[in-house]
Amino acid sequence: VQLQAFGGGLVHTGGSLRLACAASGNIFSRGVVGWYRQAPGKSREGVATTTSDGVTNYAGSVKGRFTISRDVDKNTMYLQMDSLKPEDTAVYYCYWRVGAQQTWGQGTLVTVSS
Repeated sequence: VQLQAFGGGLVHTGGSLRLACAASGNIFSRGVVGWYRQAPGKSREGVATTTSDGVTNYAGSVKGRFTISRDVDKNTMYLQMDSLKPEDTAVYYCYWRVGAQQTWGQGTLVTVSS
């Protein structure tokens, strides 16, 4: 299984972007899917996760601004990012995990200008 993330780009403060992560197979009906990000010079941090039961979790820094979702029929997951801030600038990575199996997508760069 492979994941491909896309949708990153340059946006002004207060703007919005929607990231997408497409899977090569029908996997999003099960397991945990989520997004991490890594800002320049910083460690990778968790942004949001959602389980197959619909339970979602967000980092405190993005709660209320970001929304994670998945479309099982399209084998795609999303991260809707609103009210973006310069500190949201990072490379964003999607992942999928079920049991001991974990797959990461390549990163997509989000740059928020002040």
